[in-house]
Amino acid sequence: MPGAVIVGSGPGIGRSVAARFAREGLAVGLLSRSGSALGLDGVRTYRADCGDEGQLRAALDAATGALGTPDVVVYNAAIIRPDTLGAVDARAQLDAWAVNVVGAMVTASHVVPAMARRGGGTFIVTGGMPEPKAAYVSLSLGKVGVRALVAMVDEEYGAAGVHAASVTVAGVVAPGTAFDPDDIAEHYWRLHTQPREGWEREVVHTGGGR
Repeated sequence: MPGAVIVGSGPGIGRSVAARFAREGLAVGLLSRSGSALGLDGVRTYRADCGDEGQLRAALDAATGALGTPDVVVYNAAIIRPDTLGAVDARAQLDAWAVNVVGAMVTASHVVPAMARRGGGTFIVTGGMPEPKAAYVSLSLGKVGVRALVAMVDEEYGAAGVHAASVTVAGVVAPGTAFDPDDIAEHYWRLHTQPREGWEREVVHTGGGR
């Protein structure tokens, strides 16, 4: 059975993406610090702090052991908090970078090579901050980092059939708004099902229509 693994699953985009893939018949594994099923039936759950490489790799091993090599992996983890250049704390920046970028890199290194050996798969990162904001230093830098990571995954594994892409969300996610997570989740399904000749590397959800 085809499978989807959502890394950094929470009640917003993570839950909506999981529900969207489950609706199409994919077995779903959710990785988060809480190990919550988010009220979804039939999903497998795994605990991991995405900033801890050992925990993250162990959880990915458990998920791929149960589901096999996933058809799609979504990295949705991020530390979202205001922090300015005038109040930069190096330790806090490194902790944020570990989750916002290094966790995505670890996830890609752990699952994408197997996708490539199989001949295909999809790796999607949740992006944001289409323009850097001085009030959100760590998040702005992190989102630049994951966009670069997507480009490198595409460069190394695209020819082997792995579609690497990011969904950049240009606003605050909230149900019933222009940034409703259920609407945003449609981008992930569309990217996963795109024919190879039409692959997009980045989709930007602006709230003004897709």
